[in-house]
Amino acid sequence: MNAALADQLRRERRRRRLLAMGALLLLAALALASVCLGARGIAPIDVLRMLCAPLLPAHWSAGVDPAQRAVLLELRLPRTVMALVAGAGLALSGAAMQGITRNPLVSPYTVGISPAAAFGASLAILAGAGGSVLGAYFTVAAAFACAVACAAMVLAFAALRGVTATMLVLGGVGLTYLFGALTASVQFIASEQQLAAIVQWSFGSLNGITWHEVAIAGAVVLACAPVLLAHAWALNAFAAGGDETAAALGFAVRRVRAVVTVAAVMATAAIVSFTGVIGFVGLVAPHIARLLAGGDHRRLLPFAAATGASLVLAADMAGRLLFAPVIIPVGIVVAYIGVPLFLHLLLSSRNRGEL
Repeated sequence: MNAALADQLRRERRRRRLLAMGALLLLAALALASVCLGARGIAPIDVLRMLCAPLLPAHWSAGVDPAQRAVLLELRLPRTVMALVAGAGLALSGAAMQGITRNPLVSPYTVGISPAAAFGASLAILAGAGGSVLGAYFTVAAAFACAVACAAMVLAFAALRGVTATMLVLGGVGLTYLFGALTASVQFIASEQQLAAIVQWSFGSLNGITWHEVAIAGAVVLACAPVLLAHAWALNAFAAGGDETAAALGFAVRRVRAVVTVAAVMATAAIVSFTGVIGFVGLVAPHIARLLAGGDHRRLLPFAAATGASLVLAADMAGRLLFAPVIIPVGIVVAYIGVPLFLHLLLSSRNRGEL
């Protein structure tokens, strides 16, 4: 019996290692395809030459097309990196929020971040934030400030009754409707050009992403990710038995829930402020990761991040290539790609008796 159990554990470890390697290889392949494919294709070897040019002898990069180099470094590469950051950050935050609330329907947007950010961006556009760099950053700042303010109100509301999962969800639902109504009011009084800009922002898009935006969003996500990963054991306790189990195991329930929520909110707000509302990723990517990698948050969180990044990358490529030269916003395409994949995995898992 012991030998059989040890053999089963070895097979399970081998399966997890192969699964992790497969996820990383898929992510690398999608990232390479994202920078290579487009209206003007770039060969993978040329991509590697341009990326490694500072480390290679001068004659190795002598034949590089300057136009291709500009397209790669200023357009496709920042877009690809932002897709990685956005997908990973949203999925990581979604997995943490689902664990801390024990609710599979929770996403990073449950506390009202999405409509609050849309309201902030709508106000900025209504105030005349145009296409200039200063105007774009004013829109980003307004969206981020409103998203954080909404999350702070939810946490304050929950603190009045104890920071419980129910209070977080109910407070978020209430403020979601409030900020949705405020955004609709702004749209009602906006001009046609302003209304078009507001609607376009709400779609969620990676068009026009710059390295400065990637650096800011990436820095916030990188700062929040270790906080979420450090609470993997606590998330396991919450997911296994709720507040009582977590408290019995020695975790400070209210503090852990507040810290995890704040980290997830900050990462999500930073992403949404630059990309607009990319829905669905924070909800479905954790489920896909859970079906493939199991419910242990030590593995679930990083695997969810890889799954979300792959999902956003694939959606962005599909939106750029399928209807070229028209670019479909990634926030729209990601649902078309993610829903069938999620339903397939869900049905497969039920057929195997896993759910």
